[in-house]
Parts: sequence; C-alpha cells; structure tokens
Amino acid sequence: MLAQRKHEIYQQPEEQDNGPRLKRDLKSRHLTMISIGGAIGTGLFLSSGAAINTAGPGGALLAYAFVGAMVFFVMTSLGEMAAFMPVSGSFSTYGSKFVDPAFGFAIGWTYWFNWAMTIAAELAASTMIMKFWFPNSPSWVWSGSFLALIFLLNYLSVKGYGEGEYILSFIKVSAIVLFIIVGVLMIFGIMGGEAVGFKNFTVGDAPFSGGILGTFVVFIAAGFSFQGTEIVGVTAGESEDPAKNIPKAVKSVFWRILLFYIFAIFIIGLLIPYTNPNLQNDSVIVSPFTLIFKKAGIAFAASLMNAIILTAVLSAGNSSLYASTRMLYSMAKAGQAPRIFEKLNSRGVPVAGMVLTCAIGGLAFLASFFGDGVVYIWLMNAIGITGFIFWLGISISHYRFRKAYIAQGHSLDRLPYKAKWFPLGPIFAIACGVIVILAQNFQAFLADKIDWGSVVAAYLGIPLFLCLWFGFKFFRKTKVVKLEEVEFEFDKKYD
Repeated sequence: MLAQRKHEIYQQPEEQDNGPRLKRDLKSRHLTMISIGGAIGTGLFLSSGAAINTAGPGGALLAYAFVGAMVFFVMTSLGEMAAFMPVSGSFSTYGSKFVDPAFGFAIGWTYWFNWAMTIAAELAASTMIMKFWFPNSPSWVWSGSFLALIFLLNYLSVKGYGEGEYILSFIKVSAIVLFIIVGVLMIFGIMGGEAVGFKNFTVGDAPFSGGILGTFVVFIAAGFSFQGTEIVGVTAGESEDPAKNIPKAVKSVFWRILLFYIFAIFIIGLLIPYTNPNLQNDSVIVSPFTLIFKKAGIAFAASLMNAIILTAVLSAGNSSLYASTRMLYSMAKAGQAPRIFEKLNSRGVPVAGMVLTCAIGGLAFLASFFGDGVVYIWLMNAIGITGFIFWLGISISHYRFRKAYIAQGHSLDRLPYKAKWFPLGPIFAIACGVIVILAQNFQAFLADKIDWGSVVAAYLGIPLFLCLWFGFKFFRKTKVVKLEEVEFEFDKKYD
C-alpha cells in the first residue's frame, strides 16, 4: 500500500477535469536529457577559459566545485518537493504553500521575467553566431527564424519541446564527450604533440592565481553557468511518472557537474596555460574548446564549435519559453496572474503565456538597437542576479517543507525521494546564495571611484524581487504559513 502511494501519479484538480489538461508526455529519456542539457551552455563553452585565466586552473576548479555543491543541494531540495508534489511551475507553488503566498508570487514572477529576458539574450546571441558564417546577413532574419522555431517547438505539444530539447542536449553532450576523449589523448601525447602532463599547473602562480579574490570572482561567475538545471523541476507536472523520473533526473546532477564541468575545466587547465591571453576572450574562434580541437588537428574546429554553441543557444531559448509559460500557467491557477494564462489549447499547451513571453522577449531584443542598447543592458543586468534568488527560494521552501512535514508527525518513508544531508544541504545552499547575491559586484566597491551606475544595474534584481514580495503582501494581507498549518494533502491530485 505504502509503495503504491509512493509512486502515485498526480493529476489535474477536479475543476478542470472536463477541459484541456496538461499532458504527461515527458518520458524518462526526455527528463534525463533536459536535466543534463540544462547545465551545458555558453558558460562552459566560452567563459570557462576566462575563469581559468582569472583564478588559475586550481582556483577555477575549486570555484566550480563549490558552486557545483550548491547546485547539487538546490536540486536535491527541488527533487524532494517535486516528487512529492509534481506541479507545473513548481517554485511558485512551493513558495506559496510552504513559506508565504507573497513569497511564492515574487518567486514566480521573478522566474518568468528571468526567462523572458533570457529569450532576448539568446536572440542576440543567435545573430552573432550566424554572422560567423554569413557576416553580411541582416540580423532580423536569424533572430526572427530563431524565435519562430522555438515557438513552433513549444506550440506543437509538450512532447515537441521534449523531443527538441532531447536532440539539442544530445548534441551538446556528444560534443563534451568528444572533447574529453580528445583532451585525455592529448594529455598523454597520443594526439596533438608531446604529453603535457601537469606542467601547466605549475606555470607562473598556478595552480592558484589571484589568491582568494580571484577564486571568489570565478565563484560568482560559475553560478551563472549552472542556471537552467532547475528546469527539470518545472517539468514535474508534465512528466510521465514524476515520483520515479524526477528523482532519477536529480540524482544525475552530481555526475554531470563532475563530468561536464569539473573534468572539462581540469582538461583545459592541463592543456592550456592560464597565462594564455586567448583565454580572456569569449569568442568562438578562441574558445578553449576551439583551441584544443585545433591543437588536436581538427581543421574545422571553429566551425564545429560555432555549430555546437548554436545548439546551446537554441536549447536555452527552447527551455526559456517552456519554463516561463509553465510558470505563468501555475500562477494563473493560483490567482497570482491573469486567468487567461490558465487556458490550454487542445494539446495541453498554454498558448497565451507563450505569446506574451515571446512578445516581451522580442521587444527586449529590439531595445538593443536603440539608445546604444542602454535599456537592453539594464534588462540583462536585472536578470543576472535572479537565478540565485529563485535558487534561494527553492532552498528556503524545502527547509520549511521538511520542517513542517516532520513537525506534523508524517513519516519520511512516505516521501518518493528524500534529499540527503538535510538540513545541512539547504542551509549551505542558502548561505552560498546570500553571499553571491550580496557580493556579485563587490569589485565596484574596491575601485578608487565607485561606479554607482554599474552597482545599481548589477543589483537591480533585488529591489524588483522585494517590491513584488512586499507589494503582494501589502495588498493581499498574506502571512507566513505556520509549520503546523502547512497542508499535506496526500490524496489530492495535482497537475
């Protein structure tokens, strides 16, 4: 009986039983690739070189390992809640139910804003990538085509999103695996000349360059590279067997962080001296991946990496549209967004949310062409900090979820998945999140003259979140949910 309940498939509430419903069409293979692909983007392919240049190979490894630990605990927290209560747009629901409805409202809208603006960033990136091959082509052709493609993938069905993400993530994963194989062969001198061994870990001030400050700078930057891993939690409401598949996807987080980030950066540090000036450049031509493929004798390395980075951009845009529309849908059902975003078409897709998100992302992208892109830069700076805010929200929600669950006398055996290291895990993630949020632009305060414009832009996401939180709290008169009053409706079915 207990085992049966553990893997119960939650469905949609009764009020929508006769209407269109979200489709549970995301299979285990989709979730696995979504969880893997969420962590692989331009932050790894391009910015990893700058991280090594700033902190040395040892400092970069330490920073990425530390942030990786934070992300791992965020994901185990999310996994425990998502397996127990698999709802689409989960973060907002968990924040409302286990902390405060105003907190959930702020988390939800912050998350939506983050991914709507990310679409704008990916539109800009897509034009630059295509101009690598077609330098004289108009930007609007590529940005428009890119936007139409991700809209179509999401419009068709949730399975369309899942299949698209599966293919794009498979390409990214294949590229990393190829890179690791080539890199290992080069380290031992089987490809690309002599064996380098560990000599690049002893060049100059290596393995640690820039001291604690250099490592801390990379620590902050590394966090942005991992954003997107949490999207697997958003898919809970549309996965085939959330109690089984969500924990399986979450458990893979540790290994993908170890393999795709730690091991890849370790190989780059071994093969390229941190003093190499090319590592400071975020260009495809001098990406550390391109440099190593070229050194291995792959003549078309730059074009290969450009194609791989294009898949990363398409993947990010595809996931951005999916995650943001499901968050709008979840908030509309909770009365925290206009009810039009609650409506689904016959294929179970919230089209109204897709249209709004694409429109806002497109308008933000167009802002980059006016006024020297000042508005666009401010919008992009505003989302820089929001990823850490909703990671913080996930950890806080889980801490209160488990505390309330135990306080009410429920058995942990009833949870489909139990996060390890509680309460140390969420406490560690909360501490790391607060440090990064408050210190992300600390360099500005070390300068002889503080650039207040830069400071305001960097921290814009904090007042945005606080205004949403306390504004909703003021108008709706919400209160923090007491632990003994948290509702655990084991027999209720969720969507």
